[in-house]
Amino acid sequence: MKEFTVCLDTIARVKNFVNLVNRFDNDFDLCAGRYIVDAKSIMGIFSLELEEPLSLQVHGEIPAALTEALADYCTPSAG
Repeated sequence: MKEFTVCLDTIARVKNFVNLVNRFDNDFDLCAGRYIVDAKSIMGIFSLELEEPLSLQVHGEIPAALTEALADYCTPSAG
């Protein structure tokens, strides 16, 4: 598992993020405090507080293409 800190502060970013992670077979969890949702679920993401950065946990082997694609969503101090 690898963890990233991501910012999903607009509706467009959430929509594009969900489209991105759904292209990969990995399991993705988004964590906000004590709440954890499936990052492939747009409804799940919208149930979280999106004003603060979120913790993204990626399970399984992480392809380089995934790491590169996530860079657009990572906060500057994130993985």
